[in-house]
Amino acid sequence: MYSKIKVAAYCRVSTDFSDQLNSLATQRNYFNEYINNHDEWELVEIYYDEGITGTSTKHREGFNRMIADCEAGKIQLILTKEVSRFARNTIDTLTYTRKLSDLGIGVIFMNDGIDTRDKDGELRLSIVKTPHSNRFISYKILQLFVSLNSFLLSSSGLSRSL
Repeated sequence: MYSKIKVAAYCRVSTDFSDQLNSLATQRNYFNEYINNHDEWELVEIYYDEGITGTSTKHREGFNRMIADCEAGKIQLILTKEVSRFARNTIDTLTYTRKLSDLGIGVIFMNDGIDTRDKDGELRLSIVKTPHSNRFISYKILQLFVSLNSFLLSSSGLSRSL
């Protein structure tokens, strides 16, 4: 008998306008279904904050409760839509993902294709967060990094100068 991975999701919308609240409900429904469709996962909770800016974690009750539950050993993996839903600034993003990593907890940023459990997860997270104000450029940089990484991994061990 194996034990299931305890999985949580985090959602956030920054305004309480009806279209944003509908987005929050859609996100929560999506994560509920997504997690429950993985036999090896057990849904802990879908944490969320509504009408709260992501620039600081101070007043984000759902986020802070999720972190406290991680520290209490209730969660092993967190799913979130994208990096900007988790935290808006690089310092908070890296501080919390490192803290969670130290606790053995991974974070998957689904739309960004980043899993902090991967060897290059933090580097990819840094690349996406650094030029966050220009998502197109950050995405292109990430694509270049992934292509370069794939090229280097597929090479026959010979070092190549670029």
